[in-house]
Amino acid sequence: MKPYIILKWILLVLVLWVFTHSAYTIIDGLSDDGKIADIAVILGNKVNEDGTLSNRLKKRMNCGLKLYLNGRARKLIVSGGLGKEGFLEGDKMKAFLTNNGVPDSAIIVDNHGDNTLATVKNTLRLKDSLHFKSVIIVSQYFHLTRTKMLFRKQHFANISSISPIYFEPRDTYSLLREFLAYYIE
Repeated sequence: MKPYIILKWILLVLVLWVFTHSAYTIIDGLSDDGKIADIAVILGNKVNEDGTLSNRLKKRMNCGLKLYLNGRARKLIVSGGLGKEGFLEGDKMKAFLTNNGVPDSAIIVDNHGDNTLATVKNTLRLKDSLHFKSVIIVSQYFHLTRTKMLFRKQHFANISSISPIYFEPRDTYSLLREFLAYYIE
């Protein structure tokens, strides 16, 4: 077989792999099985320079708030890091929740969730003290498949997820980034 034919087959397989993985990620991320969990973990995102939540983060927060208010999660973990804008995402996320009627006692802040893996590990460190056996993850749809995989890698399998219905042009880039990150982590 000629080298260019081999290269064409390799490229075809790669394109199919990326397409299939991305299609699964989209379907998985946009699915909500309606489960109830002990806790919901809301993953952080950008806080604007004026201290307000970015639209993406606000949508995540509304999604998590709805889980709590509808009795699908008894506690909420808000996890994020210190953004380049100078705000601790977890603190800003907690303020959003308390301003929307969630009691302090139902919110756990993780200001050291600088990335997805850190959020997963920090959440699981709280397992014994919070006595949880099930988790709902809240993030953008493209982020959920990898986040669930990271929980499973840490031997925690009772996971479901939900994402806000919110799309941006940058989602295409995010899907490709998540594809790579899924196989690297």
